[in-house]
Amino acid sequence: RGEIRFEGRPIQRLSPAGIVARGLAQVPEGRGIFGTLTVEENLTLATWSRRDRREIRADRGRVFDLFPRLAERRRQLGGTLSGGEQQMLAIARALMTRARLLLLDEPSMGLSPLLVRDIFRILQDINRAGTSLLLVEQNARMALNAAARGYVLETGRLVLQGTGRELANHPRVKEAYLG
Repeated sequence: RGEIRFEGRPIQRLSPAGIVARGLAQVPEGRGIFGTLTVEENLTLATWSRRDRREIRADRGRVFDLFPRLAERRRQLGGTLSGGEQQMLAIARALMTRARLLLLDEPSMGLSPLLVRDIFRILQDINRAGTSLLLVEQNARMALNAAARGYVLETGRLVLQGTGRELANHPRVKEAYLG
C-alpha cells in the first residue's frame, strides 16, 4: 500500500516501459540477462525505445569503457559468460536505457571477493558520472563504504539510517552486520 514516487510523480501504475521511460532501470538479483543472446544483442535490446542511433553507439562505447571484458566478449552468448561478466552485462544493459536512477538488487551475490571490489568500484564511477544508485545489498561493508546514505531494514522495518560512514561506525551495525 502507499505510493511510489520518482521525481515527485507517482509511478506505481506505469507499465515497465513507462517506468524506464521516466528514467529508472533495474539490475535484478540473479542478473536477468538473456542467455541466448550475445552481449551486443543484450545491450541493443535495452535501447528498443530509443531513436538516437548516434547516442546509442556512444553509450555502447561508454559501457565498453566501463566493462572492457564485455567489449572482448561482445559476440559471445550471455549464458556462457562467467557470473561476474553476467553481472557486468546486467549493469551495462541498464545503463543503455540512459537511466537517471539504477536500482540494483544484490549485485555482489555469487561473486568472488575480487569481482565484488571491481563491481563496487565501477558502481562508484557510475555514480560519480551522475547516475543515482539505489542498492539493496547484504554485503554491508562494501555497501556502506560506497553509500552516501544508508538504511538498515530488519523484517521490512526501517531501524537505522544515516550516512554510509555513520552506519559503518554505528555499534549496532558493527555487531549485527560487520562482525
